[in-house]
Amino acid sequence: MTATRLLSAALLLFATATAAHAQADKTTTTVEKKTEEGPKLPPMSADKTITQTARIGGRAITYQASVGMISVRDDKGKEIGQVVYTAYTVPGRDPARPVTFAFNGGPGAASVYLNLGAVGPKRVQFGAQGDAPSDAPIARDNPNSWLDFTDLVFIDPVGTGFSRSLVDEAETKKAFYANDPDIKYLSKVVYDWLVKAGRLRSPKYIMGESYGGYRAPRIAYELQSQIGVGVNGLIMVSPYLDPASGDDATALSPLPWMIDLPSMAAANLERQGRLTPAAMSDVEAYTRGDFARDLLRGRSDPEATARIVGRVTELTGLDPALVRRLGGRIDSRTFLREVHRNDGTIGSVYDSNVTAFDPFPWSPQQKSNDPILDALIAPTTSAMVDFVTREVGWKTEARYNALSYAVNRAWDRGKPDDTPVSDLRKAIAADAKMRVLIVHGWDDLSCPFFASRLIVDQMPAFGVAERVQLRVYPGGHMFYSRGDSGARFKADAEALYRN
Repeated sequence: MTATRLLSAALLLFATATAAHAQADKTTTTVEKKTEEGPKLPPMSADKTITQTARIGGRAITYQASVGMISVRDDKGKEIGQVVYTAYTVPGRDPARPVTFAFNGGPGAASVYLNLGAVGPKRVQFGAQGDAPSDAPIARDNPNSWLDFTDLVFIDPVGTGFSRSLVDEAETKKAFYANDPDIKYLSKVVYDWLVKAGRLRSPKYIMGESYGGYRAPRIAYELQSQIGVGVNGLIMVSPYLDPASGDDATALSPLPWMIDLPSMAAANLERQGRLTPAAMSDVEAYTRGDFARDLLRGRSDPEATARIVGRVTELTGLDPALVRRLGGRIDSRTFLREVHRNDGTIGSVYDSNVTAFDPFPWSPQQKSNDPILDALIAPTTSAMVDFVTREVGWKTEARYNALSYAVNRAWDRGKPDDTPVSDLRKAIAADAKMRVLIVHGWDDLSCPFFASRLIVDQMPAFGVAERVQLRVYPGGHMFYSRGDSGARFKADAEALYRN
């Protein structure tokens, strides 16, 4: 296991970029740099709004779909960036109607995945076995949309979607492509939208997926403590919460091996048709107990490794000889290649039971991109651009960046620490009415659920049972691509909003 795996694979949607992707981004970056440094950057389209209807929760809901832009300005008032958002609002119900702001992760991912995959009024199928880049990019009514109980605002950070920087490369990295500046300008974008839409009196929720889960508690605390906007609740989807608990955080810690094992076991149980909460409770108990103790014993107890090898072989379904060679310490990359090797396929880090053919099965290292990534970029990008330009009529000649590898490579991650967890604790402590829902898929190896389990169990109770709720569903990083899991997620979220 390496720190690179957690910093790239765990941040939504960057597993292993191919040379082709890297070259494409290099070319694109060069072109964009020349454009941004030139004096004739094309103006953004004016905000556009249309009326649509979708069948959600068994009934037809009429809503307004808007595509608009919010300017980002520096301390001197100079416009340095333009953030594009997509909003779905049901008219006539504010200010009592909640509004939810949604962010994906990466860094470098647009909000299209939560929009067209999870909670928006329309959805495009992606993230499941058999999905392909050539699938028709047709958006259909999403029965699991949250629009029947909250308005939705999907925000694309600078460098993603159609959002863009207006300054040179060095200033762009300083203003937008680092952990702390990212939180500050995105929090201001939330505030600016609330003022622009006249919704400061509405209940407010922040939703983030993967690195968006890193953003969510930090944005909430920034809004609460610095900008003067209270947040009623947080929803963190497959969140990347604690960089400090990563692979190489310390040579003394068994946490990296503990965090991944339950998700490997869940995938194995699912393949056997035996995945249940009860079965996973036993897996978690072993991971916290005998597995952790035997890891800490190490070579001082020769029988400890033998016990680990036997149980890890049983839990993962891997070849016993392989598990023995690795001392029962299985990294995610090895698991994804070896568990499907007999089929000539490789698993996705986002859901290890979603596979694709391995184009280089005899290579000692994976040379292909992630199976889920390769299948989702084309349909989601095409569907979103079609919606924005054809349906809404927000015209642009710019490229839409559903995933920007260039942004991800340029990102200054700083020193790994537990800032999102610290900010989450402080935000909850300051507001006794705030509620938090953290959700995961059992099979996710990019942001494993067990990391959040351990983090939540170390938090204080804050006076009320389950102020911070953790729910785990069948599926992977984008578990919501499974209809049943999406429905359960919606039910748990709606209960949070009602309370």
